[in-house]
Amino acid sequence: MTAACAQARKLGLPALAFTEHCDFVSVHERQVPLDVEGYLEAVERCRARFPDLRILSGAELGEPHLFPAEAAAVLASGRLERILGSVHCVTFEGRLIDMSQMSSIDAARIPQLVSVHLAETLALVESDAEFSSLAHIDYPKRYWPHGELPYVESDHEEEFRAILRGLARRGSALEVNTTRGAEPSRGLCPGPAVLRWWREEGGQALSFGSDAHDPTKIAAGFKLAGEVAAAAGFRPSADPTAYWTR
Repeated sequence: MTAACAQARKLGLPALAFTEHCDFVSVHERQVPLDVEGYLEAVERCRARFPDLRILSGAELGEPHLFPAEAAAVLASGRLERILGSVHCVTFEGRLIDMSQMSSIDAARIPQLVSVHLAETLALVESDAEFSSLAHIDYPKRYWPHGELPYVESDHEEEFRAILRGLARRGSALEVNTTRGAEPSRGLCPGPAVLRWWREEGGQALSFGSDAHDPTKIAAGFKLAGEVAAAAGFRPSADPTAYWTR
């Protein structure tokens, strides 16, 4: 976290948020529960060391609608300022799968898997789960077999629009996630088409995340993300911690 703050300062960023992962299902060997108390102590150390940088605390809750008690306990346990909601995992053909494990699925069945993911995302949006921004709405795009199948958002347009309408109704923001500056066709989540639908469905706000996981990747891809957001009709606020709005 200290290195991330140093990189943010080097880049001239006025602010950043640490939205630490908080998942309640285990599909990865290295996954551990979020130590909220230890995390907040680390945030305070960073604030003391970098007083010129505005540092927000936060968490990315994975599938919080399926684990309401666990999510509520996390939110009640500390001062978390920016809460993301996300869907990484779904049950497909009788087994739990993270979209990052998509390569284990036959390519012909992947569009069906994506529909399951979008349906679960809609369930999250329509639930009472507490979150301020929906993270990487098209998370499967990162792991889609682009060399074997074309990725066409319009194939799932109505599914996306249903999610976006629900998100607009609840007054939450949509995150533009740059996946550490990855190739935009894979890593810009979402791209121009979904951002256009977000505006058309009444969406009012955007947040930005680089999903860095590495201090050197802080804000990677933000220049393009800002250009795409501006083209969709969203503008930044004078407050560097605020959402972009219409």
